[in-house]
Parts: sequence; C-alpha cells; structure tokens
Amino acid sequence: MRQRLQKKFGSIQKRAGSVQRAWLTWVLLALAGNASAAELQAQWSFRLLPGDAQLQAHPGMDAWKPATVPGSVHTDLMAAGLIGDPYVGAAEAGLQWIGLGAWEYRARFDVDAETLARAHAELRFDGLDTFAEVRLNGQPLLKADNAHRTWRARVDGRLRAQGNELQIVFRSPIRTLLPQVQAMPHKIAGNYPSPYGDEPKDAMVGNFVRKPAYHFGWDWGPRYVTAGVWRQVHLDSWDQQRITDLSVRTDALDADAARLSVLLQVEQADAAATQKVVVDVLGPDGAKVAQLTQDIALTPGENTVSLPLQIDKPRRWWPVGYGAQDRYTVQARLGDGKQDALVSSIRIGLRTVQLQREEDKDGGQGFAFVINGVPVFAKGANVIPFDAFPARVTRERLRRDLQAARDANMNMLRNWGGGYYEDDAFYDIADELGLLVWQDFMFGGGMQPGYDPAFRANVVAEARDNIRRLRHHPSIVLWCGNNEEETAWKDWGHGKTLKEADPVFAQKVWQGYVDLFGKDLRSVVAEEGLGVPYWSSSPSNDLDAKANDSRRGDKHYWEVWGNPALPPTAYLKETPRFMSEYGLQAWPQLSTINAFATAEEQQIDGPVIQAHQKFLAGKGNERLLHYIEMEFGTPRNFADFVYLSQMMQAEGIELAALHHRASRPYTMGSLYWQLNDVWPGASWSSVDYYGNWKALNFHAKRFFADVAVAALRDEGTTRLSLLNDGRQPLDAQWQMRVLDFDGRVLRQERKAVRLPALSATAVASFSDAELLQGADASRSVAVFELLRGDAVLAQRLIYFVPAKQQALQAAQLHSELRAEGDHYLLQLRADNLVRGVWIGFNNADANVEDNAFDLLPGQARELIVRSTAPLTTLRTALQLQTLGDILQSRPVASQDNASVERIH
Repeated sequence: MRQRLQKKFGSIQKRAGSVQRAWLTWVLLALAGNASAAELQAQWSFRLLPGDAQLQAHPGMDAWKPATVPGSVHTDLMAAGLIGDPYVGAAEAGLQWIGLGAWEYRARFDVDAETLARAHAELRFDGLDTFAEVRLNGQPLLKADNAHRTWRARVDGRLRAQGNELQIVFRSPIRTLLPQVQAMPHKIAGNYPSPYGDEPKDAMVGNFVRKPAYHFGWDWGPRYVTAGVWRQVHLDSWDQQRITDLSVRTDALDADAARLSVLLQVEQADAAATQKVVVDVLGPDGAKVAQLTQDIALTPGENTVSLPLQIDKPRRWWPVGYGAQDRYTVQARLGDGKQDALVSSIRIGLRTVQLQREEDKDGGQGFAFVINGVPVFAKGANVIPFDAFPARVTRERLRRDLQAARDANMNMLRNWGGGYYEDDAFYDIADELGLLVWQDFMFGGGMQPGYDPAFRANVVAEARDNIRRLRHHPSIVLWCGNNEEETAWKDWGHGKTLKEADPVFAQKVWQGYVDLFGKDLRSVVAEEGLGVPYWSSSPSNDLDAKANDSRRGDKHYWEVWGNPALPPTAYLKETPRFMSEYGLQAWPQLSTINAFATAEEQQIDGPVIQAHQKFLAGKGNERLLHYIEMEFGTPRNFADFVYLSQMMQAEGIELAALHHRASRPYTMGSLYWQLNDVWPGASWSSVDYYGNWKALNFHAKRFFADVAVAALRDEGTTRLSLLNDGRQPLDAQWQMRVLDFDGRVLRQERKAVRLPALSATAVASFSDAELLQGADASRSVAVFELLRGDAVLAQRLIYFVPAKQQALQAAQLHSELRAEGDHYLLQLRADNLVRGVWIGFNNADANVEDNAFDLLPGQARELIVRSTAPLTTLRTALQLQTLGDILQSRPVASQDNASVERIH
C-alpha cells in the first residue's frame, strides 16, 4: 500500500528531525585523509528566499522550517508536511516549481575552545547542490557552482565561541542558466526535455551545469531538480602542519613482493621545518607487516613526499571468483601524531590492472580487463543512482544492492555517468565483495560546452577531487570520460544537425569535446589515478573514427528494445568485444507497485502507472507489451502483465549474456542495463527500489555462474558451448536429452569433456530436426546439462516454439513448507513440465534462495526460505505462479489481438 512508502520515509525524517532540534555541537572525528574535523550536527533551517517569484503561487514558504543536513529541499519540504511524498501517485508534475525557486539554508552554532585555540581553521563542504552563495557571520565566504566538488574556505579568525551563523542561498539552475542558453543562436544537444513547462524544450540547461544529470529526468526516473547541502559540512582545524592527502602507488607486484610508494601531501604553515614521518602497514589480519620512519623537509605551502616501501609475500586483492579480497591498512603519522590533523589512514588492496587492447589480424582490437596478470571476463550490470534524493541513501541500502550483484555471480559494475560520484561506502563495499568498478565521470549524454575554458577548469577540479577521494579503492579499474556523448555526436545526428546549422560552431563544440575528454581528463587520471587506465567515452574506441563499433572498443546495443525493436534473438547476431550496455524492461513486483498506486490505479494506461513508466514519456508500456506478445501473447490483466514482463526480461537478457560468454575470448565483458532503481517504477533493473529481486536477478545468478551451459537456439539451430570461468581446468560430461512435456525421453546423448581454465568451449551444434526427430515441437524440450558424475553442475532448457504456442498445462505442482533450524524449507515437485515458477509470499517478508525457474516432469527442488514470520503465516501467504497457469486461464479471444486499454 501507499502507506508503506510514506511510513518508511516518515521514520527517516523523524529520526533526522530529532537531531536537528538539538543545538549545534562540534563532534571531533578521526577522518581518513583529513585534519581534525568537526561534523556539523546543527539546528539547520530553510525557507524559500524572500521575494522569490514562486511565493506568488506558494505563499508562506518564506517562513523558516527545520531542515536536515545532509539532505535536499524536497525531503525537507516533505518532512515539514508542505508537500506529499514525491514517489506516490502522479505527484511529479505538481512539484516542478521547487526547482525554479531560490532556497536559503541557515545553521547557528557554537565552537569549542580547543578548536578556537588552533592556529588555522577551514570549513569544508563535501556537497553543495549547486549554485550556492555561502556567508559566515554575515560576511561572504565562497560561491559554489559544482555539486560534484568539495568546496573549502579558510575561516582563520572568523569564528567565535557562540552565536556563529552560516547562511547558504541556492539559486535555481534553470533560472540561473536559461538566459544564456536561450541567447545561443544554435543549441548543443541535451538529454530529456521537461514535459512540465518548467524549462523550454529547445533550451535545456542540464548539460551546462555540473549537477547530477538525472535530476532533470531520465527514462527510468523522475524529474526533481533538487537543491541543498547534500553531503556533510566539516570544520577542519590544525596548527603548523596538517596531512591533506595520503595514497599508495603500486610500482611492482607479484607473489614475492610488493614495491610501493607512499605518497604523502603535507600543508606547512609559516616557516620551513623538518618533521618526522612514521608509516605503519597492517596486514589483512591486523598484524603489522611493515614500518618506515623518515625525516622530511617541509617548506611553507603544499609539500608532496614519496616514501618507498616493500611488503614481502603480499596477499593480493582479487575480483570475486579469482581469489581473496585481502586488504591492508596504511597509516601515516606526522611528528608526535597527537592531533588528528597529523594522522591519516587508508585501506588499500594490492592489485595490478591493465586494459588489454591487442590488435587482431583482421583489424579488430580487443577490450579486456587483466587483474594481477589474469584476464577477467566481466560479468555484471550498470549502476544508476539509488535515489532521486541521494542524501537518504544509507550504507545498508548500498550493501543490499551490491550484495545482490555478488549473489548473482557478478564481478563488475559500471557506475554510470549521469548521476553522482558515489559515497565512499559504495566503494568500501565493492572492495569487500570483490566487485570491479568501471567508473564514469559525471557526464550522462548529449554534449558539453567543453569549448568554455572555465567549464573545463571546473571539471578538472571536480575530477581531481574525486579521484583523490576514491583512488585507494582496489575495486576501481577504469575511469571513463562520459556516457554516450561521442556516439550521440557521431551516430545519433547531434553532430550532423549542428554542422548543417553552423559548421564553425560545430567544429568549436567538437574540439572542446576532444580537449575535455581526450586531453584534460586523460591527464588528470594519469597524474592522480595511480595507474588505473582511462577511456574517453562509453561506447567508444577512445576517440577513434567509429564510436560504437562491435570490432573495437566497448559497445552499447539497443536495437533490441530500442529502435528498431528487434526480437531478443537479435542479440545472437551481435558479437562485441565488450558489451557495456544492453537491456530489456520489466515492472517490479506488485507489492512494490502497491506502494505508489492503489489497486484501482493499476491499469496499463492509467495516469499513475504511466507516471512511473518513464520510457517514451510514459508510453513505454506499449513497447513492453510488444515484447511480451512476441513470446507470450496478450496478458489478461495487469498482474499478468507484470509477471510476464519479468519473464520476458529475464529470458531475453539470459540469451544475450550467454552469447557474450560463449564468444570468449573475442568478447570479454557483458554488463546489462541495469542493476538497481532510483524509485519504484518500470525500468530495466534486476533489483527493484525496495531490494526485491526481479526474475532477471535470479536468472543472472545462473547465467553468470562460473560454470554454465550456453545452449543458444537461433533460426532452427542450437549451438552448445560450455563455460568455465574458474582458474583450474574442469573434467566433466555434457548431456543432451529431448523430453516431451510429460517426461518421456525422446533422445539422449552424453560425452566426456575437459574444459580449460578461463574458457568457453564450443562442443556441438544441433538442428531442430536432429533434436526433435519428428516429435511435436509444441510439446518438446531439449535439456542440456554439464555433469560431474550424477551431480548437475549447470543446465539450460531449449524450447522450439514461443510459449504462446506451447501445449503448456496449468501446473501440476506439489509444495510443502516446513521449519528446519533457523530457516524454512520449501519442497516443490512437478508432475509435468512447468515453466516460469514464481514463488511469492503475498505481503509476508520472506526471501527464497531461488526463483523464476523451470521444472522438468518429475523433478523436485528443495529451497531455503528465510523469514521472521511464523510458519502458519508463511503457509497461508505462499503463492505459486507459473506460465502455464497464465496461458491456460487466458481467454482465447485475447491471445492474438493486443489492446493496451483492456489490460487492467
């Protein structure tokens, strides 16, 4: 129900509000890589700036209300009861005025005597969104214009013991930039125009402002143009020296030794001095494994010191599936180390990374990540922001979704460029779980004003801030300049249109692009990135002639789902070097939909459902229905539409991912779009906003498994490849059986096979005629298995006609749920062939270890179910849904002729 969403966010705001009601105190924290820091836990308040034009339609908004920092104006308005929940119903259109207003935030605070006694102090703002004017005690302090940067201002001698006041005015990015964008005789391409009238469709400002692009709306999330203090504010204080940065560069690494350089940046005040530095290294088990002590000469200003260090018999960090995720702690102390400002500590992983680009004889070029000398087939997904309002994303929420990726046998995530650089917690968890991270810089599409030197300088400062903040994480293995800007210019008509209108300006725009993404960001990564490679755009061949090339570089493939909406079997005809985007959409489960839409509102063409379907400006359900009908026919109601959307998505992406894996080593990566959701709604995700797994995530657990069967049928031929991502060879047998839907064996074949390490091995090819040998295609299934003895290591089923043409029966499925130890066991047994089993527990909170699978005739499965609910509740709540149930219960008249309007 809707109350679920409102209750959840209400509790968050209540907890935050209790903090805000306390008078401000400065709490000293030991922050890695920073000086003595006081995190602001203040009595914050906010208001619409007096005199703002939005007051005419929203009177009284200029009265001060409590605010939460970190936060945003939308969540503060919701906590104050001034707006409803932005995710419930179709609220979006009525809230666009917020992004047009100027908002003022205020904090009043005291400063303790110890902080005041230090010689130097600085206010540090980790995130200001976006055009901000900051004043301290009535005097100007700084102006900010980039939500992705850390902003610092010296406050030596400007603080007092009591009664300090910090004021921040946030100007609307739309109102700030619109005049100059409208004045351009020819516009550069933007992303998604607003359908709400808050911004002209022909003068979009999003590409001109360094703010998360998705805040202006995307095809999977709402348009909420936020403002506010979205990350923490700190007070740093120190005396003569402070450590401003600590990093460790790997100069050489193998099983015998790690030769490292400890890079220390120290700010020295006043006169030159000599100071002692002590560096301690703690191993993964916490024991000290190395130490060095050295005197360093410091001159006034910034000093960079490089200290050599060696670790014998190092324990290297590996991606999941390739070895352990061992990490070391490196701590540097300056002088006596008694002040926090003189101590810095980071946690690192020892690994090497290479982007291997070997030329082929036919002119192609590979694209493979090599970690510690071992080529890794990248299996995973793209990550989008976890919320429209990022300050409310918790560490627990990040762990939930990243754990879902690892549990689905992923080893890489691409952090997409239209959002923001994630919190440190994201990368800490990725380090721990062994998930490689492809990190985009924050450019989501369209084109940027790279021809403007000030814009480029702002981006370079942003890049330097974030690389330095994140570079100690071993999970980060690539810095990529942007998402889809080069291919948009070269392939989507952005460049052609501008060249026709103004060729001189078009050349200026393109040169600005080359300068920013080909030179500036490449240089910053080379200077600051500790050896992690740089890639100018995704997809691209790093500024080679062709941007989205299957033979060179990485590939985004959207001819399935996008235009021309080819069937999923078209994935089998597209063999890239590295597939970094492809996807099919699905709705989340009904309990998630119930959080924002009542039962009466759950109609495929209803306004609330369309408001949560962002593809094609709300018309994406027509595209989704097109894909459902290809395989399953027309759903009889909205619930079946949701279920079939998930089955379609899972089966289609499985086809693509297995094809990519079977094409190893020509293809070395498969990252589908997308892992997570920014809000509850229709999208390409495999994990919904609340963390519920769609059918796709369960399928990914199987098709991304280290050992898998890639049986792929296209145009009447099934090609069989066996996959072994393990680092050791595998001796096994492969088996092929053809069964009818009642379990009668029509044909069987079994052969021994040795699978090399890190390999895809093609073993056989079968025509439909060979497999069926005259059997009824609508009642037959081919079963391909990899066996070790009688144990099934992997399995894949092949069907010969679309599901809507199969003779599927309503499921003859037997179930038993019982308690065992600290969990429950669910036993299932099928009398006949069962497709698409979906296990649900209505509104009971329960997690089942596997779901969205097929059962062969006579097959039984036993699944672990975890829940705090009693057994009687789970037994009552248990719901089993199958494809046969839906197809058999569908009225005959609706099986062939689709009508969006009648699916309610």
